[in-house]
This record gives sequence, C-alpha cells and structure tokens, in this order.
Amino acid sequence: MNRLAFTLAATLIAGAAQAAPFADPTQPPVFQAGEVATPAGPRLESILIAPDRRLAVINGQQVTVGSRVGTAAVLRITETEVVLRSAEGEQKLKLFPELARDAAGKKGKP
Repeated sequence: MNRLAFTLAATLIAGAAQAAPFADPTQPPVFQAGEVATPAGPRLESILIAPDRRLAVINGQQVTVGSRVGTAAVLRITETEVVLRSAEGEQKLKLFPELARDAAGKKGKP
C-alpha cells in the first residue's frame, strides 16, 4: 500500500511539473506592435580603428571620415563615438549611449 501511494504521489507531482508554464529559453522574445521604441535618426553600430584606417558602421552602412550618412558628413571617428556635421549642426553618435548615461548619473538605479 505504501508503494502504491508513493507511486501515485510521484505521478501527480511529475504531471504538475510538466504542466508548469516554463518559458522556452531558446525561443526569441515576442514583441507587441508599438512596444519597442526605436531612436530616430542614425544609429552607430560599430567602430573599427586600425593604424591605417578608421571606419564605423552606421545604420548598416560602412563609413569613413568624409563619408556621408544621409545629409550629414562624417567629421570624426573616435574609439567611442562618431561626430556627424549637417546643416542643423554637429551630432555625436555614441557607441554605448546607455553606458554614457550611467556614467553621467542620469539613469536611475533599479
């Protein structure tokens, strides 16, 4: 009788564990329309600095100093940012803008 009760309890526990709503970690996240805000304007994706060249990838386009991104010209490429100049003035694109906010203390702690 003890063995039967143990088997029955183990079966119920195993069934409940399989029915638990665990998320599959291999599935990509699901986003609802309007949920993700994308920043307007150009987005700096990467920077490569070598002894003989400096280049950056902005919106999937490889650029160098003097190249154009839309109506703006690439003025300067550093290790952490790219400076663009257009008719509206200069614009700095940071490689890690969220780290810049953390370092400046503008972003609150969770």
